[in-house]
Formats: sequence, structure tokens, C-alpha cells
Amino acid sequence: MDAGAADAIVRQGRSLLPPGITACSGDFDIGDAVIVRDPDGRTIAKGLINYAAADLQRIMGRRRDEIEAILGRREYDEVIHRDHLVVMETR
Repeated sequence: MDAGAADAIVRQGRSLLPPGITACSGDFDIGDAVIVRDPDGRTIAKGLINYAAADLQRIMGRRRDEIEAILGRREYDEVIHRDHLVVMETR
């Protein structure tokens, strides 16, 4: 994720949104627990993801209002909602 998204999660207690995601690796499905890393590769959080890896690859870096046009559906605005995110590093 980019530095702005990392700051929003760690310092502001926000959800993870598509625009802040810069890379995605691994194979995961909706509801899986995933690791969230900052721009330096440090693990800063873990959470339950709302999108499968293939869909996240398509929407990462994009605005929330573009999700439906890209995927044909939009169940969630957040990739990981704050209520399903555990922050592991403070800044």
C-alpha cells in the first residue's frame, strides 16, 4: 500500500480502500485473513478481505466509484473494513 493508506490505517483508524493499494500477491478468497504491508514491506495489519485476489488485482489503485464498472458489481467500498482489521504496528 502507499504511505497515505498506511497512515490512514495506523494513525487514523480507517479502512483499507482500493486507491491506496499498490500491489497484491498470493491467492486468497473473500473472507480470508490477509497481511497488510506498508510501502517498506513491514506488516502493519491483518484483516478479513472483501475481494478475492483476482478481483483485487483489477480494482487496486482505483476509486471506489469505479468498482462496479470494473467488476460488474460492488458489494463493498472497502477492501478491508476497519471493523475487520487488526493494526499490528503503530507509528
